[in-house]
Amino acid sequence: MSKRVHILGICGTFMGGLALLARELGYEVTGSDVNVYPPMSTMLETAGIAVQEGYSSEHLKPAPDLVVIGNALSRGNEAVEHILDHQIPYVSGPQWLGENLLQDRHVAAISGTHGKTTTSSMLTWILECEGLNPGFLIGGVPFGFERSARLGQGPFVIEADEYDSAFFDKRSKFVHYKPQTLVVNNLEFDHADIFTDLNAIQTQFHHLVRCIPSSGHIIASKGDAIDEVLNRGCWTPVSRIDTGSPGDWAVQAQDNHFGEFEIRSPAGDSASITWGLIGRHNAENALAAVAVAHDIGVSVQDACEALCRFEGVKRRLELLGSPNEIAVYDDFAHHPTAVKTTLDGLRNAAGEQRVVAVIEIRSNTMKRGTHREELVPATQYADLVFWFEPGGLNWSMTEATSELHGHFVFRDTNQLHDALVKQLHSGDHVVIMSNGSFSGLHRQLLQSLSS
Repeated sequence: MSKRVHILGICGTFMGGLALLARELGYEVTGSDVNVYPPMSTMLETAGIAVQEGYSSEHLKPAPDLVVIGNALSRGNEAVEHILDHQIPYVSGPQWLGENLLQDRHVAAISGTHGKTTTSSMLTWILECEGLNPGFLIGGVPFGFERSARLGQGPFVIEADEYDSAFFDKRSKFVHYKPQTLVVNNLEFDHADIFTDLNAIQTQFHHLVRCIPSSGHIIASKGDAIDEVLNRGCWTPVSRIDTGSPGDWAVQAQDNHFGEFEIRSPAGDSASITWGLIGRHNAENALAAVAVAHDIGVSVQDACEALCRFEGVKRRLELLGSPNEIAVYDDFAHHPTAVKTTLDGLRNAAGEQRVVAVIEIRSNTMKRGTHREELVPATQYADLVFWFEPGGLNWSMTEATSELHGHFVFRDTNQLHDALVKQLHSGDHVVIMSNGSFSGLHRQLLQSLSS
């Protein structure tokens, strides 16, 4: 009889992926969540995983063999209290993953404030094209794959998130993964709901660095914050990417929007990539992915040839449609740096055509106003900016944009939609930025523009 594992918070991207992996390993998997809706609910149902709405203690009767608790749950939750009162074995998702799946695999962990999902997807695609049958757990669904997680038999690619593991384990998730190859793409202050400052994040990154074996490899981008982490102590060979110094991994644009560029290894091997993605940030993500693939044994030429066929990741500047010649994109950006780099790339691709940004203030860090001084400057490459400001903020986006031309602030998505439709015309590029569903604005806008 298979071991029954119940997952609390199963519809989150990470926990849902973990559920799929546990099912592949042969466990009987059930779960519960307060946000049970497609696409994750459909993906889990297709995999034969029963999901229940809410966190009732009844979902834990009879008691499962183990409960995996997501980091969104805390003391006072009915299911959590039942687990503690009845001494049901429990564990965090990252710890379960590290102990049950990642041991005896070549783990390639992709960390950093930005670009984790895209870089992980690029690396997975390269390894798949090379016939290496990679396993993966990614915070998105790469085009060419049906799911965000797969067991595989070759190297295991994991998006290494610095968010905390669980209410009972405040270490970052990635500490549990113990990778052989680690990418540190970039490092900025984020997740203000759990980290007090950048130094607190750097401490977690150094915990991760301390776990990389001396036979492993760290691939790190440029930046003072990353240098400070490595200077705290590093016992692993380090390769640097895109620092501009001789002997580092380098990327060179061959057009103004990085639709074509060249990658060069420290040994001088080089190859070109021509693809449908845009922006320097995507080229830098590709550079990191090629560097890791090379570490695993893939040539620069083969890795770049694979990326020429890479179509991107859902919700990362994903073109949803072009009704009446108005291009509508979906993007996950919710940090000023991500907003700026996405709009910069889109601006270079759009040329003289208008770029319209629609931004939902949704993440905990954004709502706290941690980066409120940087948010408006981050939209400099957009011609028009529509902001959705939720209630309950202790600061005002309306005040921040009151004297600016081309900025519009709304507290109702329907009103935002109606105003947006009136402003748009043929040739515009509209990018909707949110780390949530934005109340279905994407679909609503496409329907309105089509008619």
